[in-house]
Amino acid sequence: MAMHKPSLDKLMQRVDSRYSLVVITAKRARQLTEIALQQDVDKDGEAAGNPVSSALFEVVKGNIKFRRTRQGIK
Repeated sequence: MAMHKPSLDKLMQRVDSRYSLVVITAKRARQLTEIALQQDVDKDGEAAGNPVSSALFEVVKGNIKFRRTRQGIK
């Protein structure tokens, strides 16, 4: 049986907050969409599919690194 989506527990082991998870996933999903559009990938291609799911799986695998640039308002 194929895994449809990564669990939140596994995702949270890779990031420091849910906000960070949303931001890095959204940025990576936009990158994947732009790459697919530039390469003119058809629906049967490997890059086809849900870019958000692909981005979440990349987070779980540890392929996406992030660095918090601001600690917050004091």
